[in-house]
Amino acid sequence: MLVHHRRRYTTPVRILYLGLPLGALHLIGSGFAPVAILLGHPDAPGARRLRRVAPRETLILGRPRLEDESLVRVLASTKPDVLMSFFWPRRIPESVLGLAERGAFGTHPSLLPRWRGPDPYFWAISEGDTVTGVTLHRLARDYDTGAIITQREVPLRHELNAWTLARALDRPALALLADAARRLRDGERLEGEPQDDALSTHAPEPSDADYSVDWDDDAESIVRLVRASAPVPGALADVEDATIEIVRASVHRGTVPGALEPAEAFIDDGFVVVRTGRGAVRLESVRDAEGEPIDLVEHVKRAQRDRDHAS
Repeated sequence: MLVHHRRRYTTPVRILYLGLPLGALHLIGSGFAPVAILLGHPDAPGARRLRRVAPRETLILGRPRLEDESLVRVLASTKPDVLMSFFWPRRIPESVLGLAERGAFGTHPSLLPRWRGPDPYFWAISEGDTVTGVTLHRLARDYDTGAIITQREVPLRHELNAWTLARALDRPALALLADAARRLRDGERLEGEPQDDALSTHAPEPSDADYSVDWDDDAESIVRLVRASAPVPGALADVEDATIEIVRASVHRGTVPGALEPAEAFIDDGFVVVRTGRGAVRLESVRDAEGEPIDLVEHVKRAQRDRDHAS
């Protein structure tokens, strides 16, 4: 017999890969060279190295138009049986998903169905999640809705901002991708478990309003917003008639002058501190509204001197 119920036979896996060079490099390093590699960002870090280490016969295309029927025919000619995606920037049409008979799989930097959408980093931090993670899921017509294959939790430490959280999730996401390739190679069927839509939350691209500080909020929430917005674009705020981008801030642990109202500032130990609806926030790194350096301490001192003279 060709198959025995107690034995798993190793079979080849032909991967069509879409996404950042980093994911393709990780698959190759794990022993899985894709038959075709489509790069959504062909100038992203690792692209030159990828072209150097990929097998000669591997088709590599930069920023292809997936809706092009001639491209679909070319991809079909590579005979992929699995599609894998790691940060592909656009919707993958069903004509491409259908090329992979054994399934199409991607990773998402959240614990789905929580934070479906393009920016789970911002929302996980700003909403105060203490745990996040990565999900390997089947790709479906609608973003981030496919059956979950496996997940890996990662603590959302208080010192992480949006950028460092993204970097912290790359490694486990890549590990899930390579593990899926191994399981598929060994003949496993990765069907997954359907997501519970009732538990879903959405993570759209934040607007300027989402990035904006409301000094009536409590200090802890404002500091989370700063972390979620850093390092770019930064949290938008007005301090003494100056519009600034806050890159780093912390909850002020010292005393606060009792007469201050939310949004009013004072100087403490060389930093500008702003009173909030509950507590105060110390501004540790800021830029002006154009992204240029600003001496906020001097600005606040000057504004306060002007008020004193006027009175």
